[in-house]
Amino acid sequence: MVNHGNKILLVNGYTRGWEFPGGFVRKDESIKAAGIREVKEESGINIDHLHLLGVEQIVMKSTIVFLLKANPVSGKLSISSETKDAGYFTIDEAKRKITLESFKERMMRCFDAQEIPFLIEK
Repeated sequence: MVNHGNKILLVNGYTRGWEFPGGFVRKDESIKAAGIREVKEESGINIDHLHLLGVEQIVMKSTIVFLLKANPVSGKLSISSETKDAGYFTIDEAKRKITLESFKERMMRCFDAQEIPFLIEK
């Protein structure tokens, strides 16, 4: 999620540290609806205008990650039972905050116009 100042929304979770908001798609839920719900649950922000940036498949874990871009429409930054902090950061700030290398690579891929849309298999 990118705000009007071109800053990235990150949440600080209890196990992986700073990352994009995200989670699982529930039964009978669309990918778009899951994205909207997860961002709201983890950060307090309501989003719309979701666009697919790319897909990452982690073959050995049978996991598929959909990377979406969205705009904020309302809400106030807040924490949840899943997050201990949330905030908007520049790309450079986000690179310093995110500690997992694979999450940094994911973020940079999302901002590389030449890579979008992407399909990554790991």
